[in-house]
Order: sequence, then C-alpha cells, then structure tokens
Amino acid sequence: MTLPAVAQNKIDDRLGDSAEVLKQILLKPDEIPQVFLDRSVCVLVFPSVKKIAVGIGGTYGRGVIVCRTGTDMTGPWSAPAMYKIDVGSLGVQLGSSSTDYVLLVETKTGAEKVLSGKMKLGADASAVAGPTGAKAVGANDPKVDVLTYSRAKGLFAGASLGSASLDTDDDANKNVYGKDITANQIVREGGVTTTPAGKPLVNVLEKHSPKHKG
Repeated sequence: MTLPAVAQNKIDDRLGDSAEVLKQILLKPDEIPQVFLDRSVCVLVFPSVKKIAVGIGGTYGRGVIVCRTGTDMTGPWSAPAMYKIDVGSLGVQLGSSSTDYVLLVETKTGAEKVLSGKMKLGADASAVAGPTGAKAVGANDPKVDVLTYSRAKGLFAGASLGSASLDTDDDANKNVYGKDITANQIVREGGVTTTPAGKPLVNVLEKHSPKHKG
C-alpha cells in the first residue's frame, strides 16, 4: 500500500506545483500576453525541471497538460492529464538550478500532434520561443503550433526548446484516474472528472482565460 500512496503524493505535488507556477506567471500579464493565452487550445506546465547529471546534458521533467474541450477545442478547460518532457542537451544550460516550463499550444493541429504520443518540437510540430511584453501582442504567425516559455532563478522569458520531446505519462494517468486512460481521452473525449488535486490548476485557467478567442 505504501508505493501507490507515495506515487499519488508525488502526482498531487506535481499538480499543485503546476498550478502555482502558472498562477504566478499569469499574475504578470506582460510575461505571457493575454492574446496568446486566449488563443491557446492547450497549456502544458512542467514545474522544476532539473538536469539529470552533470556532463550528461539530459534534462527530464514531469508536468501536466490541460486543453479546451469540444470538437473545435474552444470549450471549457478539461481535466488535467499527466505529461513528460525531455529537453535533452538543454540541460547543460541549467547549471544546478531548476527551470519551470510553460508551453502554449496555439493550433488544433498542434494539439493533435502533441496528444498523439511521443513527438518532437520543431520536427513534428512547429515551436518558437514565446514573445513577452506589450510589443508581443501584435505577433501572430498561424504556422506556429507551440509557444514555449521558461522561468529560471526568477527570470521569465521565451525559451527555445529545440528538439525537446513530449510524451504522455500513462502510469501517472492511471494512478490519477484509476484506470488505463490516454491523455487524449482525458482532455478530448470528456467524461473525466477533475480530481481535487487537479482543480486548482483548472481554476487558474478558468480565471485567466475563461473563453477561447481565436
């Protein structure tokens, strides 16, 4: 009974940390301009991503994805699904610090690619460092699927994630929802109730971007 309890606590912490990261960043509208958040169909948050080992250059983190529901992905925010990120050689840039990542998926096509399973940014879906500040409001490139941001040592900025790979965390999703279930089923097909641990994250998104504005 101990191992499942430990796993559940880690997942609850992941959901809580993700909610806190997003809450802090969205309190400063210049960091992620409102227009990009309102256009997004999915949001991924990876809190406290750390380098695996000095010299290896690998960086691996666990986080969550929340998407807008409905066929066109313009409805209310879904329950969160567990996700993983591997940013590879970017680990050498982190030193001993940890980095929070926030990714905004701006297109339905991009969301479908992300939710299909393991995929690489830049190869399977176009991704660029997300613009910040008031000047970013006018930026609009319909060919970009994902906008990427990071926060390290208190500094927030657009992040170039190169060929970072994203993948579903199926074991964690099973732990959360008590059955074998894919991320796509959680965020697209509906019928999944947000757990108490996941509710704060959904509440942050509902507060800051209650409606999709394409």
